[in-house]
Amino acid sequence: MASTLDGKLVVAISSRALFDFEQENQVFEQNDDRAYMDLQLQRLETPAKPGVAFSLVKKLLSFNQADASRVEVVILSRNDPVSGMRVFRSAQHYGLDIQRGSFTRGQPPWRYLKPLNANLFLSTHLRDVRAALDAGVPAAQVYPHSAHASEAHPHEVRIAFDGDAVLFSDEAERVFQTQGLNAFQQHEKDKAWQPLSAGPFKPLLAALHRLQTEGTAHMGIRTALVTARSAPAHERAIRTLMQWNIQVDEAMFLGGLAKGEFLREFEPDFFFDDQTGHIESAARHVPAGHVASGVQNTHPGNEKD
Repeated sequence: MASTLDGKLVVAISSRALFDFEQENQVFEQNDDRAYMDLQLQRLETPAKPGVAFSLVKKLLSFNQADASRVEVVILSRNDPVSGMRVFRSAQHYGLDIQRGSFTRGQPPWRYLKPLNANLFLSTHLRDVRAALDAGVPAAQVYPHSAHASEAHPHEVRIAFDGDAVLFSDEAERVFQTQGLNAFQQHEKDKAWQPLSAGPFKPLLAALHRLQTEGTAHMGIRTALVTARSAPAHERAIRTLMQWNIQVDEAMFLGGLAKGEFLREFEPDFFFDDQTGHIESAARHVPAGHVASGVQNTHPGNEKD
């Protein structure tokens, strides 16, 4: 009988999001993939240092026990298969039970997200993230120079989400962009009882909620909504989550304040937001990823991968 990932929380992640390959990547960006492969082979016995998403992956994998496998982490990487050997060896060194991976030597790996039924894709490559979001998979561009997660909560996965264009659709954000703050506040007050449509990360929050509900004796999940909304626009966001029958543990309605210092206090293993300004604020304090969706990301311009 073939193996299956049905019923599992599936996280697909690039090697550069999981491990610190920034030094090696400098060689790769010189358009010399042969030199990059040689360097990775030379360092085969040297475990890579943990990357930005390392803490999130390690904690999620801790939900797996001998009698129940709830989480699957798969490497999806533009690396070549030779470099993939170092990725797997590094994972083994840190006790990460990662057994599956696809290494495409420069070709887009996001194509394999659908066969995996992935709940999340983390990559440093913006084009792959955009393609994954277009395919309906929650995805974020990891900022490789983000601060790493705090070690203060070893038995709790902490994840923070922006609201509009991340957990929720960008419907309200479009009103704000075209008509201003007052119109936005009135729009949300008038529609307080009408749930917002789902955004790209609702499926991930729902999967985390299921995992949280199942629970384990040794590892928990704590989630937070961290949004620029303020009263009275807060009510529609809360009622939407209630209608979805999904709970978050904390909700921060910041009314446009910079999110970074609030996230520093929450200490998430990862934070997701659609606006690069918020990500840059957050990345000084916590692991952060850009969700390239919604009206704020309709004109990509010359964004760097």
